[in-house]
Amino acid sequence: MKQSLQLRTSQHLALTPQLQQSIRLLQLSTLELQQEIEQIMQNNPLLERLDDPLDHSLRLLADGAINQAPANTSTPAPAENESTPEVEADGASFESADSGDADGGSAEWDFDGAARPDKSPDDENSRPQLEAPELTLRDHLQEQVRLNVRGQREQALLTVLIDAIDDNGFLSEPLADILSWLPPELDISLEELAVALTTLQGFDPVGVGARTVSECLSLQIRQLPGIPFVTRRMALTIVEQYLPLFAQREFNKLKKALDCDDEDLREAQVVIRQCNPHPGAMFATDVADAVVPDVIVKRGKNNSWLVELNQDVMPKLQLNSMYANILKNSRGDATLNSQLQEAKWLIKNMRQRFDTILRVSQAIVERQRNFFSHGAVAMRPLVLREIADTLGLHESTISRVTTQKYMLTPHGMFELKYFFGSHVATEAGGEASSTAIRELIKQLIGAEDPKNPFSDSKIAAMLGEQGMVIARRTVAKYREALKIPPVNLRKSL
Repeated sequence: MKQSLQLRTSQHLALTPQLQQSIRLLQLSTLELQQEIEQIMQNNPLLERLDDPLDHSLRLLADGAINQAPANTSTPAPAENESTPEVEADGASFESADSGDADGGSAEWDFDGAARPDKSPDDENSRPQLEAPELTLRDHLQEQVRLNVRGQREQALLTVLIDAIDDNGFLSEPLADILSWLPPELDISLEELAVALTTLQGFDPVGVGARTVSECLSLQIRQLPGIPFVTRRMALTIVEQYLPLFAQREFNKLKKALDCDDEDLREAQVVIRQCNPHPGAMFATDVADAVVPDVIVKRGKNNSWLVELNQDVMPKLQLNSMYANILKNSRGDATLNSQLQEAKWLIKNMRQRFDTILRVSQAIVERQRNFFSHGAVAMRPLVLREIADTLGLHESTISRVTTQKYMLTPHGMFELKYFFGSHVATEAGGEASSTAIRELIKQLIGAEDPKNPFSDSKIAAMLGEQGMVIARRTVAKYREALKIPPVNLRKSL
């Protein structure tokens, strides 16, 4: 091939650092955004926050009283005749408040929010109060061992068994395996270990130390007070011999096996339902994460809906006044100039992020007005393309905005993606949202007769009577998405 030089012109999109940061901030959740800002502020001294999360913190004093730290104690308010320095960037001004004395010093930190000169540094009130750790299942059982068992050998065997109990309160390992762990020179027999297990199963919570669900329920039924002998015996027979049939609600087979009528089986069912199949779950320390809304929707005048940003999740950033004055009066150093530009980009991109979230939320509320007035049954079909075309944005931008961003409405808290859904054709030629159909399925199942629940085919036929053409397998898919059990598990006596 002959080599030659050619000139060509072409267009391509270059992702500048500013654009990359804008895209990254847009797709972050509220928690991730706060973490990102804290990381950036650690590396950039020109940025500072006005909304310190610890300004309104509460702490418990030694005498049990609650002390609230006053807000903005470290940032003095500027005088009326003083002018606040500003730095112009890209047509926008960024205010800078004083962040310290002229000599760069600062007052002594007071973590209680108020000085107490009459207290010595070693006084109990000046020390931070720590929250006591929550009681675990192991600690609860160990306390009962110390109170009820005197022999050291028995206490040691119970400790070994307690260490083998899982978070639900079940003994996760067979006794033979536990015995194999113990040193042979201790001369511990399997019978001795079984006696220790019997002692452990008598502790609180009732049912702890069980090896199976059947044994767990049996231990609890034996200790339930005020149960007639016949009912208790039938309940024990069910959980020990026919628990799979009871779980699958095969009541006809149960009545035939137990030779009883509906009333007797119903009384035994009431007893079994009083039991807890996971006795150790009450000591679980897992805490559910709280979701903070990014947008709040309120009812306005004339049946209108107002959309506003949640100010509590909007970080208030500004340029540090000391560094801003240095760069304003002199050229400064190249590193500070670079950090100044990065700070301007961050403040601008933060404004753009929340402005985009607000615009997308307003467009969603405008199209789903019936949902806010009548609930999920009035949800209309909506796709990302419709919002993107309305706002002049790309679909990928709408997808980033609606991911892990939440809206607080009079009907509850919803992710912005909740308002988008596919459509199902109706006999009249219209369209129904899949969200509205799921809500209708939920209402139909909630109003069914527990003794004769609706099958998926029946629900599909009932929806067809309302003009919605939907297949049985689609009903099953929506029902499973709603975490509703099938018809055989919804049937009751």
